[in-house]
Amino acid sequence: MQERLVDRHPEVPADQLVAQMVPPPMFDEVSFASYIPDPTEPSQAAAVAKAEEFAAQVAKIHKAASKKSLFGKKKPVTGAGLYLDGGFGVGKTHLLASIFHSSPAPKSFGTFGEVTNLVGALGFNNAVERLSANSVLCIDEFELDDPGDTMLVSRLLTELSARGVSIVATSNTLPGQLGEGRFAASDFLREIKKLGSIFDPVRVDGPDYRHRDLPPAPEPTSTELLVERAAATPGSTLDEFDVLLKHLSTLHPSKYGALIHGVASVFVSDVHTVTDQAVALRVVVLADRLYDASIPVTVSGVKLDEIFSKEMLDGGYRKKYLRAISRLLALSRFEAAV
Repeated sequence: MQERLVDRHPEVPADQLVAQMVPPPMFDEVSFASYIPDPTEPSQAAAVAKAEEFAAQVAKIHKAASKKSLFGKKKPVTGAGLYLDGGFGVGKTHLLASIFHSSPAPKSFGTFGEVTNLVGALGFNNAVERLSANSVLCIDEFELDDPGDTMLVSRLLTELSARGVSIVATSNTLPGQLGEGRFAASDFLREIKKLGSIFDPVRVDGPDYRHRDLPPAPEPTSTELLVERAAATPGSTLDEFDVLLKHLSTLHPSKYGALIHGVASVFVSDVHTVTDQAVALRVVVLADRLYDASIPVTVSGVKLDEIFSKEMLDGGYRKKYLRAISRLLALSRFEAAV
Protein backbone atom coordinates (compact mmCIF):
# COMPACT_ATOMS: atom_id res chain seq x y z
CA MET A 1 0.00 0.00 0.00
CA GLN A 2 1.29 3.44 -0.94
CA GLU A 3 2.56 5.39 2.07
CA ARG A 4 1.44 8.99 2.66
CA LEU A 5 3.02 11.77 4.67
CA VAL A 6 -0.41 12.74 5.96
CA ASP A 7 -0.61 9.42 7.79
CA ARG A 8 2.51 10.27 9.79
CA HIS A 9 2.16 11.96 13.19
CA PRO A 10 5.69 12.29 14.57
CA GLU A 11 6.38 13.13 18.20
CA VAL A 12 9.79 14.62 18.92
CA PRO A 13 10.93 14.82 22.59
CA ALA A 14 12.68 18.00 23.73
CA ASP A 15 16.05 16.25 24.04
CA GLN A 16 15.77 15.00 20.48
CA LEU A 17 14.87 18.48 19.19
CA VAL A 18 18.21 19.73 20.48
CA ALA A 19 20.16 16.59 19.52
CA GLN A 20 18.98 16.82 15.89
CA MET A 21 20.48 20.30 15.51
CA VAL A 22 23.45 19.19 13.40
CA PRO A 23 24.59 20.03 9.85
CA PRO A 24 22.63 18.43 6.97
CA PRO A 25 24.03 15.05 5.80
CA MET A 26 25.63 16.66 2.74
CA PHE A 27 27.96 18.52 5.13
CA ASP A 28 28.84 15.53 7.34
CA GLU A 29 32.38 15.22 6.00
CA VAL A 30 33.33 18.80 5.19
CA SER A 31 36.33 20.53 6.73
CA PHE A 32 38.37 23.68 6.33
CA ALA A 33 40.83 21.65 4.25
CA SER A 34 38.10 20.48 1.86
CA TYR A 35 37.00 24.06 1.08
CA ILE A 36 38.73 24.99 -2.18
CA PRO A 37 38.92 28.80 -2.45
CA ASP A 38 38.45 30.37 -5.87
CA PRO A 39 41.85 31.91 -6.74
CA THR A 40 40.04 34.82 -8.41
CA GLU A 41 38.12 35.57 -5.18
CA PRO A 42 40.68 36.40 -2.45
CA SER A 43 37.92 36.91 0.12
CA GLN A 44 37.30 33.14 0.13
CA ALA A 45 40.81 32.19 1.30
CA ALA A 46 40.63 34.98 3.88
CA ALA A 47 37.27 33.65 5.11
CA VAL A 48 38.69 30.12 5.55
CA ALA A 49 41.55 31.48 7.64
CA LYS A 50 39.18 33.58 9.73
CA ALA A 51 36.83 30.63 10.28
CA GLU A 52 39.72 28.43 11.44
CA GLU A 53 40.85 31.14 13.87
CA PHE A 54 37.30 31.42 15.19
CA ALA A 55 37.03 27.65 15.75
CA ALA A 56 40.22 27.74 17.82
CA GLN A 57 38.81 30.67 19.78
CA VAL A 58 35.58 28.75 20.45
CA ALA A 59 37.53 25.91 22.05
CA LYS A 60 39.50 28.27 24.29
CA ILE A 61 36.40 30.15 25.43
CA HIS A 62 34.49 26.94 26.12
CA LYS A 63 37.38 25.59 28.21
CA ALA A 64 37.52 28.83 30.20
CA ALA A 65 33.74 28.93 30.65
CA SER A 66 33.73 25.36 31.96
CA LYS A 67 36.23 26.09 34.72
CA LYS A 68 34.91 26.77 38.22
CA SER A 69 36.16 29.26 40.74
CA LEU A 70 37.24 28.45 44.29
CA PHE A 71 33.61 28.84 45.30
CA GLY A 72 32.39 26.19 42.85
CA LYS A 73 30.83 28.63 40.39
CA LYS A 74 31.65 28.94 36.73
CA LYS A 75 33.62 32.01 35.80
CA PRO A 76 31.69 34.54 33.71
CA VAL A 77 33.01 34.36 30.12
CA THR A 78 31.48 36.00 27.06
CA GLY A 79 31.23 34.01 23.84
CA ALA A 80 32.80 35.17 20.58
CA GLY A 81 30.88 36.01 17.41
CA LEU A 82 31.50 35.57 13.67
CA TYR A 83 29.24 36.65 10.81
CA LEU A 84 29.79 35.29 7.28
CA ASP A 85 28.18 37.61 4.74
CA GLY A 86 27.88 36.64 1.09
CA GLY A 87 25.76 35.42 -1.81
CA PHE A 88 24.20 32.06 -2.59
CA GLY A 89 26.51 29.10 -3.13
CA VAL A 90 29.88 30.60 -2.17
CA GLY A 91 30.56 28.01 0.53
CA LYS A 92 29.39 29.79 3.68
CA THR A 93 27.51 26.73 4.93
CA HIS A 94 30.61 24.62 4.23
CA LEU A 95 32.61 26.94 6.50
CA LEU A 96 29.84 27.01 9.10
CA ALA A 97 29.72 23.19 9.23
CA SER A 98 33.52 23.08 9.42
CA ILE A 99 33.41 25.33 12.49
CA PHE A 100 30.79 23.01 13.99
CA HIS A 101 32.88 19.90 13.36
CA SER A 102 35.99 21.57 14.81
CA SER A 103 34.30 22.77 18.01
CA PRO A 104 34.03 20.77 21.25
CA ALA A 105 30.71 19.20 22.25
CA PRO A 106 28.05 20.07 23.15
CA LYS A 107 27.30 22.23 20.11
CA SER A 108 24.33 23.01 17.86
CA PHE A 109 23.79 23.79 14.17
CA GLY A 110 20.55 24.97 12.60
CA THR A 111 18.99 27.40 10.18
CA PHE A 112 17.48 30.60 11.52
CA GLY A 113 14.05 29.01 11.07
CA GLU A 114 15.06 25.90 13.00
CA VAL A 115 16.32 28.04 15.88
CA THR A 116 13.07 30.01 16.07
CA ASN A 117 11.09 26.77 15.83
CA LEU A 118 13.15 25.29 18.66
CA VAL A 119 12.38 28.25 20.90
CA GLY A 120 8.71 28.00 19.95
CA ALA A 121 8.60 24.30 20.77
CA LEU A 122 10.58 24.42 24.03
CA GLY A 123 9.77 27.88 25.34
CA PHE A 124 12.39 30.62 25.67
CA ASN A 125 13.79 29.81 29.12
CA ASN A 126 13.96 26.07 28.41
CA ALA A 127 15.74 26.70 25.11
CA VAL A 128 18.31 28.92 26.84
CA GLU A 129 18.99 26.30 29.49
CA ARG A 130 19.38 23.49 26.96
CA LEU A 131 21.75 25.49 24.73
CA SER A 132 23.74 27.28 27.42
CA ALA A 133 26.22 24.40 27.85
CA ASN A 134 27.19 24.66 24.16
CA SER A 135 30.61 25.70 22.99
CA VAL A 136 29.01 27.19 19.86
CA LEU A 137 25.66 27.80 18.17
CA CYS A 138 25.91 27.84 14.35
CA ILE A 139 23.02 29.61 12.60
CA ASP A 140 22.70 29.23 8.84
CA GLU A 141 20.71 31.67 6.69
CA PHE A 142 20.09 34.33 9.31
CA GLU A 143 17.00 36.29 8.31
CA LEU A 144 15.73 39.77 9.10
CA ASP A 145 12.37 39.61 7.34
CA ASP A 146 10.32 39.09 10.52
CA PRO A 147 10.89 41.71 13.28
CA GLY A 148 9.41 39.43 15.93
CA ASP A 149 11.68 36.51 15.09
CA THR A 150 14.70 38.81 14.85
CA MET A 151 14.04 40.23 18.32
CA LEU A 152 13.47 36.72 19.70
CA VAL A 153 16.73 35.36 18.34
CA SER A 154 18.63 38.51 19.30
CA ARG A 155 17.46 38.03 22.88
CA LEU A 156 18.39 34.33 22.75
CA LEU A 157 21.88 35.07 21.46
CA THR A 158 22.38 37.77 24.09
CA GLU A 159 21.55 35.28 26.84
CA LEU A 160 23.74 32.54 25.38
CA SER A 161 26.71 34.80 24.68
CA ALA A 162 26.64 36.02 28.28
CA ARG A 163 26.94 32.37 29.35
CA GLY A 164 30.03 31.75 27.25
CA VAL A 165 28.40 30.32 24.12
CA SER A 166 30.06 31.51 20.91
CA ILE A 167 27.83 32.36 17.95
CA VAL A 168 28.52 32.10 14.22
CA ALA A 169 25.93 33.08 11.62
CA THR A 170 25.66 33.21 7.84
CA SER A 171 23.27 34.98 5.50
CA ASN A 172 22.50 35.04 1.80
CA THR A 173 22.63 37.95 -0.61
CA LEU A 174 20.18 37.58 -3.46
CA PRO A 175 21.89 37.18 -6.85
CA GLY A 176 21.97 40.46 -8.78
CA GLN A 177 20.74 42.50 -5.84
CA LEU A 178 23.37 44.83 -4.45
CA GLY A 179 20.90 47.33 -3.04
CA GLU A 180 17.24 46.58 -2.45
CA GLY A 181 16.70 43.36 -0.53
CA ARG A 182 20.40 42.85 0.14
CA PHE A 183 21.17 41.46 3.60
CA ALA A 184 24.57 42.85 4.52
CA ALA A 185 26.74 43.08 7.60
CA SER A 186 25.44 46.55 8.44
CA ASP A 187 21.85 45.25 8.55
CA PHE A 188 22.84 42.32 10.74
CA LEU A 189 24.83 44.37 13.23
CA ARG A 190 22.12 47.02 13.42
CA GLU A 191 19.42 44.48 14.24
CA ILE A 192 21.52 42.47 16.69
CA LYS A 193 22.20 45.66 18.64
CA LYS A 194 23.24 44.19 21.96
CA LEU A 195 25.56 41.69 20.29
CA GLY A 196 27.02 43.90 17.59
CA SER A 197 30.27 44.39 19.47
CA ILE A 198 31.09 40.66 19.63
CA PHE A 199 30.49 39.84 15.96
CA ASP A 200 33.34 39.99 13.49
CA PRO A 201 31.81 40.36 9.99
CA VAL A 202 33.60 38.54 7.17
CA ARG A 203 32.62 38.90 3.51
CA VAL A 204 32.69 35.82 1.21
CA ASP A 205 32.43 36.74 -2.49
CA GLY A 206 32.07 34.57 -5.58
CA PRO A 207 29.62 33.23 -8.18
CA ASP A 208 26.86 30.81 -7.17
CA TYR A 209 28.27 27.38 -8.08
CA ARG A 210 24.86 25.72 -7.56
CA HIS A 211 23.25 27.61 -10.44
CA ARG A 212 25.83 27.10 -13.17
CA ASP A 213 24.46 25.49 -16.33
CA LEU A 214 21.31 24.11 -14.68
CA PRO A 215 18.56 22.92 -17.02
CA PRO A 216 15.16 24.62 -16.95
CA ALA A 217 12.56 23.47 -14.42
CA PRO A 218 11.06 20.13 -15.48
CA GLU A 219 7.44 20.10 -16.55
CA PRO A 220 5.06 18.54 -14.00
CA THR A 221 4.04 15.00 -14.82
CA SER A 222 0.43 13.91 -15.18
CA THR A 223 -1.35 12.72 -12.05
CA GLU A 224 -1.79 9.27 -13.57
CA LEU A 225 1.92 8.90 -14.30
CA LEU A 226 2.75 10.35 -10.88
CA VAL A 227 0.76 7.60 -9.18
CA GLU A 228 2.47 4.95 -11.29
CA ARG A 229 5.93 6.29 -10.53
CA ALA A 230 5.23 6.54 -6.81
CA ALA A 231 4.01 2.93 -6.75
CA ALA A 232 7.18 1.83 -8.55
CA THR A 233 9.52 3.72 -6.17
CA PRO A 234 10.37 1.87 -2.94
CA GLY A 235 10.12 4.00 0.18
CA SER A 236 8.18 6.77 -1.55
CA THR A 237 5.22 8.80 -0.32
CA LEU A 238 2.30 10.10 -2.39
CA ASP A 239 0.09 12.95 -1.17
CA GLU A 240 -2.50 15.29 -2.60
CA PHE A 241 -1.24 18.86 -2.23
CA ASP A 242 -4.16 20.41 -0.35
CA VAL A 243 -4.44 17.45 2.01
CA LEU A 244 -0.72 17.66 2.72
CA LEU A 245 -0.95 21.40 3.40
CA LYS A 246 -3.75 20.79 5.88
CA HIS A 247 -1.68 18.12 7.62
CA LEU A 248 1.32 20.46 7.88
CA SER A 249 -0.88 22.96 9.71
CA THR A 250 -1.44 20.39 12.48
CA LEU A 251 2.31 19.86 13.09
CA HIS A 252 4.81 22.21 14.68
CA PRO A 253 7.47 23.03 12.06
CA SER A 254 10.11 21.53 14.36
CA LYS A 255 8.57 18.14 13.51
CA TYR A 256 8.83 18.44 9.72
CA GLY A 257 12.22 16.73 9.73
CA ALA A 258 10.79 13.75 11.60
CA LEU A 259 7.81 13.76 9.22
CA ILE A 260 10.02 12.94 6.22
CA HIS A 261 12.55 10.78 8.05
CA GLY A 262 13.35 7.61 6.12
CA VAL A 263 11.40 8.65 3.01
CA ALA A 264 13.18 7.84 -0.25
CA SER A 265 11.19 10.08 -2.58
CA VAL A 266 8.23 12.46 -2.26
CA PHE A 267 5.43 12.61 -4.83
CA VAL A 268 2.76 15.33 -4.61
CA SER A 269 -0.27 15.56 -6.87
CA ASP A 270 -2.35 18.58 -7.93
CA VAL A 271 0.14 21.24 -6.82
CA HIS A 272 -1.22 24.76 -7.27
CA THR A 273 -0.11 28.31 -6.55
CA VAL A 274 -0.27 29.16 -2.84
CA THR A 275 -1.73 32.56 -1.94
CA ASP A 276 -1.96 32.31 1.85
CA GLN A 277 1.19 33.46 3.64
CA ALA A 278 0.91 31.12 6.63
CA VAL A 279 0.54 28.15 4.27
CA ALA A 280 3.42 29.35 2.10
CA LEU A 281 5.77 29.61 5.07
CA ARG A 282 5.01 25.99 5.99
CA VAL A 283 5.92 24.99 2.43
CA VAL A 284 9.22 26.85 2.89
CA VAL A 285 10.05 24.86 6.03
CA LEU A 286 9.13 21.57 4.36
CA ALA A 287 11.26 22.47 1.33
CA ASP A 288 14.21 23.18 3.63
CA ARG A 289 13.87 19.83 5.41
CA LEU A 290 13.51 17.95 2.11
CA TYR A 291 16.59 19.69 0.75
CA ASP A 292 18.62 18.97 3.88
CA ALA A 293 17.73 15.28 3.52
CA SER A 294 18.29 15.27 -0.29
CA ILE A 295 14.87 13.71 -0.90
CA PRO A 296 13.75 13.88 -4.56
CA VAL A 297 10.43 15.62 -5.27
CA THR A 298 8.08 14.97 -8.21
CA VAL A 299 4.77 16.78 -8.70
CA SER A 300 1.73 17.09 -10.91
CA GLY A 301 -0.14 20.37 -11.33
CA VAL A 302 1.70 23.68 -11.72
CA LYS A 303 5.45 23.93 -12.15
CA LEU A 304 7.35 24.30 -8.89
CA ASP A 305 8.61 27.75 -9.83
CA GLU A 306 4.94 28.82 -9.79
CA ILE A 307 4.16 27.49 -6.32
CA PHE A 308 4.13 30.99 -4.75
CA SER A 309 2.05 33.85 -6.10
CA LYS A 310 3.65 36.93 -7.66
CA GLU A 311 2.35 39.03 -4.77
CA MET A 312 4.24 36.82 -2.35
CA LEU A 313 7.43 36.91 -4.38
CA ASP A 314 7.22 40.71 -4.34
CA GLY A 315 6.60 40.84 -0.57
CA GLY A 316 8.68 40.86 2.59
CA TYR A 317 9.35 37.10 2.56
CA ARG A 318 10.70 37.14 -0.99
CA LYS A 319 14.07 35.68 -0.01
CA LYS A 320 12.47 32.71 1.79
CA TYR A 321 10.24 31.92 -1.18
CA LEU A 322 13.03 32.18 -3.74
CA ARG A 323 15.19 29.86 -1.65
CA ALA A 324 12.35 27.34 -1.37
CA ILE A 325 11.75 27.43 -5.13
CA SER A 326 15.46 26.98 -5.83
CA ARG A 327 15.63 23.99 -3.50
CA LEU A 328 12.44 22.34 -4.77
CA LEU A 329 13.61 22.73 -8.35
CA ALA A 330 16.95 21.16 -7.47
CA LEU A 331 15.15 18.20 -5.88
CA SER A 332 12.76 17.85 -8.82
CA ARG A 333 15.64 17.86 -11.31
CA PHE A 334 17.31 15.12 -9.32
CA GLU A 335 14.16 13.00 -9.48
CA ALA A 336 13.70 13.70 -13.18
CA ALA A 337 17.20 12.40 -13.87
CA VAL A 338 16.69 9.11 -12.01
